[in-house]
Amino acid sequence: MSTAMKKEVSKAKKIAHPSSRKSIAIVKRAKKISNRQKAKLGGLIKHNIIGEKMLWIQEHMVPDVCPYTPELTARLLEMYIARNDEELEQIRIKHSIGGRKNRQHASREDVLRMSKEREQEEYNTCGIEIPDILNATQCDMLRKWNGELRYFPNFKFRRFGKKHLNDALQKASKQPKLL
Repeated sequence: MSTAMKKEVSKAKKIAHPSSRKSIAIVKRAKKISNRQKAKLGGLIKHNIIGEKMLWIQEHMVPDVCPYTPELTARLLEMYIARNDEELEQIRIKHSIGGRKNRQHASREDVLRMSKEREQEEYNTCGIEIPDILNATQCDMLRKWNGELRYFPNFKFRRFGKKHLNDALQKASKQPKLL
């Protein structure tokens, strides 16, 4: 319990009648504090998810390639979408063994399958949001990132979709090469 909530609870103990204006005001403030804490927790969860995605991308980047090309970025994002395929296959093997009617590990399988479908849909439409690894400085910054969430404001995030990367790849192949 936070200190602000403790203050509100201590004020509530001093009041005699639960329907008084003061007690209603205290309940209102306590509700506001709890809603603020829920919003803060939701933001932290969102940052953790983005941080996990960035760590996965950082670990699976091709060494000594900076900045990334659209082709390498597309390959990296397709690997990211397929990162849980091995676990899904293991669950399918467990289902095939034995003649049970119920599904073992059903909730984990559903979570993995739904997240893969959502990420695939995101990749095919608006794109997956990651740091702009087509930019040399951003790519280098991601390589040197130590995993701390407080450095998020330093990154410039960009959405990479299948269509956008194909367009960039075609544009790059049409440009004449200078020696």
